[in-house]
Amino acid sequence: MLNYPESVEYLYSLGNELKSAKLSLEQVGVVWDAMGFPASQPPVIHVAGTNGKGSTCALIEAAIRATGVKTGLYTSPHLVQPTERIQVNGVPVSSAEFAAAFAAVHAVSERLIDDGKLDVHPSYFETVTLMAFFVFAERRVECAVIEVGLGGRLDATNLVRPELCVITPVDFDHEAWLGKSLTAIAGEKAGILKPGVPAVIAQQRPEATAVIDARGEAVGADLYRSAEVALEVVSADPYGSILRFDGVEVRCPLAGEHQWENARTAARALQLRGVPVAGMATAIWPGRLERISQEPEIILDGAHNPAGAQALARYIERFHAGRRIGMIFGTMRDKAFEEVTSILFPVVDELICTAPDQTRALRPEAILDLAPHANARAAANLPAALALPRHCDVLFITGSLYLVGEARALLVQ
Repeated sequence: MLNYPESVEYLYSLGNELKSAKLSLEQVGVVWDAMGFPASQPPVIHVAGTNGKGSTCALIEAAIRATGVKTGLYTSPHLVQPTERIQVNGVPVSSAEFAAAFAAVHAVSERLIDDGKLDVHPSYFETVTLMAFFVFAERRVECAVIEVGLGGRLDATNLVRPELCVITPVDFDHEAWLGKSLTAIAGEKAGILKPGVPAVIAQQRPEATAVIDARGEAVGADLYRSAEVALEVVSADPYGSILRFDGVEVRCPLAGEHQWENARTAARALQLRGVPVAGMATAIWPGRLERISQEPEIILDGAHNPAGAQALARYIERFHAGRRIGMIFGTMRDKAFEEVTSILFPVVDELICTAPDQTRALRPEAILDLAPHANARAAANLPAALALPRHCDVLFITGSLYLVGEARALLVQ
């Protein structure tokens, strides 16, 4: 059996997670059936959307776990180690457990290929998805919260038969795979809706709402709205909020105004399951407006698309007004980086452009060309960026979750 480093190396050999995305359920479904997951999967809450789906998953899982239920959580991407993607009771699986799960999926896949029942090995994401359900079966998880990886309709996670679906706000991202229009993207997200399975829908743009409603009606899924929950913001600070849902007060530990809708969506999902919302207070979601240092103050945020950039800009303007803002920014070539930089750079006083340690990273010099002011510099990588002298009150490291993951590995002990 391959050990953990060898398992991770094999997964990476399957190709870039996006470039190797097959967006088809036929092949991965063969392995899913062979591993017996239709029978062994635990009750599932399936969450799609563009922004906020990971945060919403974390809030739902924390509240369910707080009631004593043994939970599974499957999210992507990871920040530092692939083990973060698969959690049981809020704890990432061990490297040994990760390797054992890989071995199980790999063995079945190889057998199916040898038997002529499978054309190629499942992709990186497909393999880790199968690994998550292997772990959940082995650990006898009682409820799993599953985040869609890309889109929804043809995402590997859409093999599940969920008890509840959730769709967080739909916006522009991954247009090369999901379509250039909001209606096309919403159609992919709405592909998780299934006959007879209730779904909670966050507040959406009108064109997305129309697509999701039509899909719900077509498949016979009862749709519930996050807006059915009365939300009152009691107080908010740079590190979270106190919210009141239908009169019940709870601390939301996830920072930023955009988390209010995520929390309300999670609250509606929890209501449908009869779970108290108070447990959301224990949620942890690293790398999203996460303060990792007080002196100097450093905040990480994976604002990798226009909606995420808008949320970060609003957060800076609301909670850090009057302070000198520094930012280390790096992004991928296949992201809408010009739109993201046009939103973020105007709220920054001091900018350092860099590149995540990824082949898809945009060159720092290309980012520097988009800087609207003279107080901007380029650094070849994150360590070099961090070594440059700074004169800011608070430093944000953002633009790519890969960059955020590197920052956590370097700065969080």
